[in-house]
Amino acid sequence: MIAIRHLTGYAATGAAALALTLAGCGGGGGGSSGSGTSGGSTQSGATGSTTSTLATAEVAKLGTVVTDGKGYVLYRFDADSANPTKVTCYDTCATVWPASTAHGGVTTKGIDKSLVSTVKRADGGTQVTLAGWPLYRYAKDAEPKQPSGQGVDGTWFAVTPAGAKITTPASTSSTPAPATTSTGGGGGY
Repeated sequence: MIAIRHLTGYAATGAAALALTLAGCGGGGGGSSGSGTSGGSTQSGATGSTTSTLATAEVAKLGTVVTDGKGYVLYRFDADSANPTKVTCYDTCATVWPASTAHGGVTTKGIDKSLVSTVKRADGGTQVTLAGWPLYRYAKDAEPKQPSGQGVDGTWFAVTPAGAKITTPASTSSTPAPATTSTGGGGGY
């Protein structure tokens, strides 16, 4: 009887893990795949010896955005919350949207230091927050100042230095295709 209970418990745990994995972040990486926990709803001061940096940069079509120390655009997720701070992006979601983490203090360049803090994640990491919002990078941003994650799934947005989301669409998807030459009539839609 005890063996059956253990086996049933393992099967339920495995099914739940599979469901979370399959849920993932959706086709564009925007949903959350989480454990159902808040990931820590209290902010904590950073301690340790490593320092992370938040800076600002001008990005075409978006204006001034927050970047990490290497110049990569940072984003916030609408499924998270700022008051209280709540992290919802874990597992597969966190693979596509890695948390901006701190293993010590956080320095700022062009950002009000009083808006910056950290939150303890359910997976044990310490995530940087801005105005209470947990910050993330987008795995598909291949170079600094590239805002490929802007507006993904209508829930991921680049962040202003005040922590607000930027709702302007990124220029990467709005470039019209080059015109083609045609000898025939007017075409049209």
